[in-house]
Amino acid sequence: MRIADPDPHWLHYLAMTYMITDFVAVGGPNIAPAGDGKIADCVANAPGEPVHVLLTDTLAEHIPGCNMSFRKISLEKIGGFDPRYRAAGDDVDACWRLQEQVGEIGFHPTALVWHHRRDSWSMYWKQQQGYGKAEALIEEKWPKKYNTLGHTSWRGQLYGKGWTVNLSTLGGRIYQGTWGHAPFQSLYRAAPTTLLSLPLMPEWYFVIASLAVLTLLGIVWTPLLLFSSPLLAASIILPITQAIISASRAKFTSKPKNIWQLCKLYFITACMHLQQPYARLIGRIKHGLTPWRNKSKQGKKFKLKLLPESFSIWHEEWEDPNVTLRKLQEKLRQKGIIVSAGGDYDDWDLEVRGGLLGKTRLQMVTEEHGQGKQLKKFRLFPKISLIFFSFLILLGISSIISVFNQAWLFAIIQVSIFLISIVLAARECSSSQNIIAQVINSYETEGE
Repeated sequence: MRIADPDPHWLHYLAMTYMITDFVAVGGPNIAPAGDGKIADCVANAPGEPVHVLLTDTLAEHIPGCNMSFRKISLEKIGGFDPRYRAAGDDVDACWRLQEQVGEIGFHPTALVWHHRRDSWSMYWKQQQGYGKAEALIEEKWPKKYNTLGHTSWRGQLYGKGWTVNLSTLGGRIYQGTWGHAPFQSLYRAAPTTLLSLPLMPEWYFVIASLAVLTLLGIVWTPLLLFSSPLLAASIILPITQAIISASRAKFTSKPKNIWQLCKLYFITACMHLQQPYARLIGRIKHGLTPWRNKSKQGKKFKLKLLPESFSIWHEEWEDPNVTLRKLQEKLRQKGIIVSAGGDYDDWDLEVRGGLLGKTRLQMVTEEHGQGKQLKKFRLFPKISLIFFSFLILLGISSIISVFNQAWLFAIIQVSIFLISIVLAARECSSSQNIIAQVINSYETEGE
């Protein structure tokens, strides 16, 4: 099976770009050719296909593996492709390493490659599972690129077909000026909202499964749990609606003989919009990329810490506080820990994520004692996520309602979940606090 066919002028445009720029790598668009079959035509309009990410018209943040090229010296500097990425992810890793170690990546819109899509349901399913696996492997190497739920965000704009529509961004406003006086009319799209963006995530299937269990228990056990049935209906309707709207925007190159065959193509494409996040979720879970993963486990050295703690380090030689924080941040990242720096309006300097529920924040102040001598003080304090705190409140209210309705078994289950969640959050906060304390102690030892 052919995977990609470069356009006859592909190499010409790449070479021209290298001659007039300093880009260390250059890529271009990939387009599905006509004539590969009806399933391939649907896959070309489904999510999960290779895309390029652009910062400007010519500057790229990512170029997909089906259409990428490199200066030989640049590829040698990063040691080539990482062999651990076999199914996918090698292009993402290479792009990130190039930008971090060598230079910028370019894009030329006419350096075209005809990329053949999968032509069967099973091949598309395996491809998306492989992408989920690749995401898990990349997260192990690049934890700083991922958020708490295990998703990475791009600075640039993603280009390609098959995106599932976000219901919160439907519509828009065209700026044309009063009586159409604006010289350049612009389209302003609605900003995405968090609530309606959640069904786009693979983890939304966890929400559906949880609500389905509660609804089933309400049917066979206590009507008290039937409050989840309208939520279950909404959780199912939202992704289906997104899939239908997304499929309706598909543009097929194959020519169906009648309206029924056209409807069949739209139906298959809508099903793929539902299938893709589920397949990717399976690949992510199988290889450890879950929202509840803990990147700061301490094994036998684990100590339970529920209160803030403080450290002090005496410096005989002056050091810029920003340099100290950068050193601590780098040491944490070398250990594979996900660490974030505080912003302009934050009252903390570094934050280490223990898991989905808990994290630890660090504050540092420096006392100047003259002649370059310093006393640096560190304060660590645990934090639980706002979502988890809200969940505990709702769970507590639900437990009280269960007691008043004498649903004792359900009340016991809820209290058990409440206590287990508290223990897990405490462990995540403690593990992240332990790892920061270890790094500070090692930093102090090196400074002696």
